[in-house]
Amino acid sequence: MMRDRRAFRTVLVLLVAAVLLVPADGAAQQVAADGDQLTLSVQGGGDGNLSSTIKIVLLMTLLTLAPSIIVLTTSFTRMLIVLGFLRQALGTHQTPSNQILAGMALFLSIVVMTPVFEQINATAIQPYLAAQEQVDGEEQGGMTDREAIEAAMVPLRNFMLAQTREKDLDLFLELNRRERPEDLGELPMSVVVPSFLISELKTAFQMGFMLYLPFLIVDMVIASVLMSMGMMMLPPILVSLPFKILLFVLVDGWHLITRSLVSAFHVPV
Repeated sequence: MMRDRRAFRTVLVLLVAAVLLVPADGAAQQVAADGDQLTLSVQGGGDGNLSSTIKIVLLMTLLTLAPSIIVLTTSFTRMLIVLGFLRQALGTHQTPSNQILAGMALFLSIVVMTPVFEQINATAIQPYLAAQEQVDGEEQGGMTDREAIEAAMVPLRNFMLAQTREKDLDLFLELNRRERPEDLGELPMSVVVPSFLISELKTAFQMGFMLYLPFLIVDMVIASVLMSMGMMMLPPILVSLPFKILLFVLVDGWHLITRSLVSAFHVPV
């Protein structure tokens, strides 16, 4: 149990540090004054490891930034937008509710991101934990904090780059006044994350448009029939809603949507 808690705590530290580009070689700041003023000192280890104080600060920061990290660096954004478009196309208003859509998007994101998290665990977390378990007095070796952060960033960066369009990547390279490196693995997260995000938004809107088409045809057919019958006062949406729900159920829509969303992502091996 203690080892599981320690592993979970380590995952949080590495992910936050990787995304936020926390300096991995530690930090040292000191404020001193004469008299009764307070002296504050935060020291980082000189061996590439973060001090305990900095780790605590990262964990506290995660409580605020974790939702943003999940939205900006995983498949959650595309999942939630497409599911929202689907609900609007069906015309069911608040059914399914926002909580159900967000929960569904979260668990589908876990399915997509599991290979990435497994790579982070194998290449960064487990070697880092093995290094931290060394007792005092033994010969030091293994992975340091800085090496663990850099190793954790690689699978996450590769996943985002696999979904990112070249045009969006070039845009943020230009905005950051950076030259395009030969190895995309050298790109900073300040370029990769926003490029990935706008690429996901475009893909989600494209999928949403394709979802709208069959339901739009149903609406147009129902509206034409009602107009030809002279039933001008009857809202077409009231009549088309049952037919759209029936069509969605007959084609096993939830299965098709889930399969399309998950299989559309390219996860580097």
